[in-house]
Amino acid sequence: MAANLNDISSLVNHLLAQKSLKNMEKVLRQLLTSSELTEVKNRLQIIEMLEQGMPQRQIADKLGVGIATVTRGSTILKQGKRL
Repeated sequence: MAANLNDISSLVNHLLAQKSLKNMEKVLRQLLTSSELTEVKNRLQIIEMLEQGMPQRQIADKLGVGIATVTRGSTILKQGKRL
């Protein structure tokens, strides 16, 4: 089930309403499982490593993710959709 714009806006507004990093972390831990948090962290790291010019296979090996996951990040960058 894909999230629609209203769902995303509601989530973003809720996160932006947090007054501190501690509150933001608490909310994220309540909303996401441990593996979901790890997945989001990996996706951010993939984008950063790709921007630094690191090869996709090296990123996949370093983070322990599949090459398809890294390719997804590469596609986002190629489309000009920087996070």
